[in-house]
Amino acid sequence: METQHYKTLVAKLPLLKAEIGKVIIGQEVVIGEVLTALLAGGHCLLEGVPGLAKTLMVRTMADALAMRFKRIQFTPDLMPGDIVGTEVLEEDHETGKKFFQFNKGPIFANVVLADEINRTPPKTQAAMLEAMQEYRVTYAGQDYPLPRPFLIIATQNPIEQAGTYPLPEAQLDRFLLYIKLGYPSEAEELTVLRTTTGTHRPDLQTILSDQDILDLQHLTRQVHISDDLITYINRLVRATRPRPDASANSPVPFVKQWVEWGAGPRAGQALVLCAKARAVLHERFSVIPDDIQTLAYPVLRHRIALNFRAEAEGITTDTVISELIKAVK
Repeated sequence: METQHYKTLVAKLPLLKAEIGKVIIGQEVVIGEVLTALLAGGHCLLEGVPGLAKTLMVRTMADALAMRFKRIQFTPDLMPGDIVGTEVLEEDHETGKKFFQFNKGPIFANVVLADEINRTPPKTQAAMLEAMQEYRVTYAGQDYPLPRPFLIIATQNPIEQAGTYPLPEAQLDRFLLYIKLGYPSEAEELTVLRTTTGTHRPDLQTILSDQDILDLQHLTRQVHISDDLITYINRLVRATRPRPDASANSPVPFVKQWVEWGAGPRAGQALVLCAKARAVLHERFSVIPDDIQTLAYPVLRHRIALNFRAEAEGITTDTVISELIKAVK
């Protein structure tokens, strides 16, 4: 019975993508990566220029999943209490006694869009850390669990860097995936112009419930991955490190030339989980090498720091990852 239940849920995933596609034209790869993060139980960072429908994409996904959605606009004057909530002095009208009542902030939702997260100072950015890692908020010594499923999608703008606060590496590492959005193709952009400037608004159907997502997250961890592929992931992650202790495992001399420091063990865990999630999205119950090689980019690109030489030569982290995939067999 349980197997049949899982098969029914997996069969709904193409319907979910189709439902999101009613509103979002193109961006299939990005939608797939966001859904991968959701099934793997992690959070993602979206980077793209303004006007690529980042907010609309996240809101549409939340609607198709019947998940509570909140958007937080990050600005320089945003305070931690504006995210997690704050205590308010209340009065009991029957007894006249006063007490503090915790008013929950917008972080208490299933899908939280942290819009332009790099526009707020580090103290406020750090307010997201405990929520992302522990799935709870601590205020005045009290723990408040966050609703499950819980997904934070943060966005940042690659242009206009004046007055921004880049996320520290430790905080970047908390994001399961770092997803880059590109411009749509000419045909897709033409479709956007035709379909979004009239009066028609598509009606979205709810495809999966909160419990369905939790069940799919449980299924994702049960997906089979062979020892050979786990070894491959381990070698791929270790090959990103330029230090002498890792050089014996690294067949890639360019890592020493271009990389300041490489990915840690969390990257390997992320790659295993995301490969399993991608298998589920493709209605498979076993990981294949293509799952790993496709997701190596969003998993590793924010976990590799390049040195000055690489930047001077115009090398990007995606270039390094591409070369690693060719070099590590």
